[in-house]
Amino acid sequence: MKTVRRAGIVIKPHAPGVAEVIAGLTAALEARGITPVLERAAAEKVGRADGLARESIPAACDLVVVLGGDGTFLSVAHSAARADVPVMGVNLGSLGFLTEIPLAEMTLALDAVLSGRTDIISPRMMLSTTFREKTELTLNDIVFNKAAKARMIHYVLSVNGLEIAALRADGLVVATPTGSTAYSLSAGGPILQPSVPAILLTPICPHTLSFRPTVVSSDSVIRIEVRTPGEEVYLTLDGQRGGEMDSEGIVEIRKADHVLRLVTSPQRRYFGLLQEKLRWG
Repeated sequence: MKTVRRAGIVIKPHAPGVAEVIAGLTAALEARGITPVLERAAAEKVGRADGLARESIPAACDLVVVLGGDGTFLSVAHSAARADVPVMGVNLGSLGFLTEIPLAEMTLALDAVLSGRTDIISPRMMLSTTFREKTELTLNDIVFNKAAKARMIHYVLSVNGLEIAALRADGLVVATPTGSTAYSLSAGGPILQPSVPAILLTPICPHTLSFRPTVVSSDSVIRIEVRTPGEEVYLTLDGQRGGEMDSEGIVEIRKADHVLRLVTSPQRRYFGLLQEKLRWG
């Protein structure tokens, strides 16, 4: 990991006490000879006028620190992956699988990163989604969902050019191992270790009960063809971006060339995180 000279700060604006956390983090960075680069919302919280647009932060920094929850983290993940900048998530939200570092451990984790510890940098596979000739990066999942009053979605699912299923369901989740603990888990999918080279296909309330969550190789090319004329179908990327699909649209998904470098806690490992977040006892 290259030397950190500039660290970006991205926040959940309405998190309780976030202004004090920004001030403390800014002071900690400056004490270590690092220039803080604040997004606009963060700059406003501490009375500064030099904030940048959130999407510009990763390209301007050597490290991004997210103060908030997983939604805040996901909002910057795709731009951080393109810039090849590690992201450290400090949990000011609720569950926090991506923002796994507790506020009390923020300085400890920061010092571990600055010391060059590579064992706490976890490379996370991302997915590349092509739709309407536009390609987007996702860290967690791509979700196909019907509108509130729409009938079930009819879609054809193909893997590596082979049609494997024609299904009717309320939707479909295509998830990375990182995203296996998000929407896919709620829909009955398995938990995958982040290092597993796989893509998870999880139907949402399928009419065909025999079609269960399916794990395919990360080298697979997945094609989803929606065949639901006259119905509203929505495509959502990481719960942050997306929109309404054509009622007979086609989406192609594959492993992205980019990875996200996630700063993990120096105090716990992945299964310890699962025990804590999922209350496994």
